[in-house]
Amino acid sequence: MAPDDSPPRAPLNGLSHVRGVQTPALSDRTIGAWLDDTAARWPGHLACTFRDSGLRSTWAQLRNESDRLAAALLRLGLGPGDRLGIWSPNRAEWVLAQYATARIGVVLVNINPAYRLAELEYALNKAGCKAVISAPAFKTSAYLQMLQALAPELAHCAPGQLQAARLPHLRAVVRMGDEPTPGMHNLGTLLAAVDAAAVAEARRIGHTLQCHEPINIQFTSGTTGHPKGATLSHHNIVNNAIAVADAMGFTQADRLCIPVPLYHCFGMVMGSLVCTVTGGSMVFPGEGFDPLATLQALHDERCTALHGVPTMFIAQLDHPEFGRFDLSALRKGIMAGSPCPVEVMKRVNVDMHMSEVTIAYGMTETSPVSFQSAPSDPLHLRVSTVGRVMPHLEVKIVDAQGATVPVGHPGELCTRGYSVMRGYWGDEERSAEAVHDGWMHTGDLATLDAQGYCNIVGRVKDMLIRGGENVYPREVEEFLFRHPAVAQVQVFGVPDARYGEEVCAWVVLKPGMQASEDEIRAFCQGQIAHYKVPRHVRFVAEMPMTVTGKAQKFVMRRQMAEWLGVAHLLQGAPAQPTSGPGA
Repeated sequence: MAPDDSPPRAPLNGLSHVRGVQTPALSDRTIGAWLDDTAARWPGHLACTFRDSGLRSTWAQLRNESDRLAAALLRLGLGPGDRLGIWSPNRAEWVLAQYATARIGVVLVNINPAYRLAELEYALNKAGCKAVISAPAFKTSAYLQMLQALAPELAHCAPGQLQAARLPHLRAVVRMGDEPTPGMHNLGTLLAAVDAAAVAEARRIGHTLQCHEPINIQFTSGTTGHPKGATLSHHNIVNNAIAVADAMGFTQADRLCIPVPLYHCFGMVMGSLVCTVTGGSMVFPGEGFDPLATLQALHDERCTALHGVPTMFIAQLDHPEFGRFDLSALRKGIMAGSPCPVEVMKRVNVDMHMSEVTIAYGMTETSPVSFQSAPSDPLHLRVSTVGRVMPHLEVKIVDAQGATVPVGHPGELCTRGYSVMRGYWGDEERSAEAVHDGWMHTGDLATLDAQGYCNIVGRVKDMLIRGGENVYPREVEEFLFRHPAVAQVQVFGVPDARYGEEVCAWVVLKPGMQASEDEIRAFCQGQIAHYKVPRHVRFVAEMPMTVTGKAQKFVMRRQMAEWLGVAHLLQGAPAQPTSGPGA
């Protein structure tokens, strides 16, 4: 609880502008310093368990093993400021790389496990990765084969001596697993060669690092153009992890189930680092999300907390074996990553025993969380808003001209404070477009109420204009979730010759349930404004999603336009308001 003299988190002067409390003080310690402290305080306490491999590590073991990897990276010729790519699903080696790079000031470059050749080539070259640690494969992604396709020179070079035409910065490829691969190091072999002197040197370097130095590059999943490499410092992500842990009431006694990917802020900051700054335990149910494996991990490990995006919670709740698992230890966790349907939140509260679950909102560029609800918030606020602004942050909501809008009016959400990224790696132009005078322009449409609670109503580019009327997809989605047959729904605009855009809904039905297009439309009649009622309804088996569970509305929009025969109108459809939100 903030002291009485802390600034309020209510809007300022009736405008949509809020400041978080200024306590507790921000940390100026590095990630390595936090790991040292936690390992010293709770050396024998469980730090992490990876159920696929059966590996369990205490905090002392995690600290020692990650320092051995840091020493091995130094032997490979990496040092402070160099970039190391990590291309892997949720495996123990990922967590080791996270803390090893932080120890010696190497910038960890998170590579999306779903990337293919062109995306991998772009990420490695954009960040100038000197080395990459890679899993052999994951699902349909043959990682080592893709690296060999981009760098055929691996077949004939000594490990660590790569000179590849298409990857000019890359010198070393380190593969996980014991099988030999031409031109590549084996991670286990590198670790086995490390001695005490090398570990001591890694720790010496760690003591020289400053908290504001860059330590992580996370590529955003842009819908157009190349992904952008958000560059984050120790200060950015350590302080965000502290704030998130405090907001959710997470302590050393908690066990956090982490089915969300480590390459994303949700897993790396809100999962791994949250445990590191508190001494709690990480439980990884699998390399990728599987609802049954997650339920089994919650049951077996007696997890007290669970993270996930709404689609993950839906998949667990609707799993035919859901009823056989004991989830009574669950109390808390975070639902985030995309809009959280009210009905799903209610089921999570009751059926999964997560009475203290919180909603969080943010973006990679803000480390990530800017708003989070509190377990003590009334239920109606926890299921209808993303909470209030986090400590030490400032947020305003602006119209198309950049003016702060009155309370209750929609506009673009902007964030300022310690969490804002250092910029997009190697891209000053796009950095300047995103951050003005310290304000990160999120591209999200939001409203603030008189108490400072925030509601995300959509994306600036997702908002559609039908015949001059602004339609916010989130509002229509929330209403359609009330239909008893609807399991998932995404609403977006498709081009229309008469109205400019028409409302379209893609619907995934609950198992065993049926509905028709006319039934969905009839459900809306008289309940929401006529211009919000979907003209087009399409039933699908699944939604196109990113690996983090975010719906790819641009894919749906394109596919639907092609199916309706109006793809030629896509370029002409309005993407955002021309005279300010709410016009």
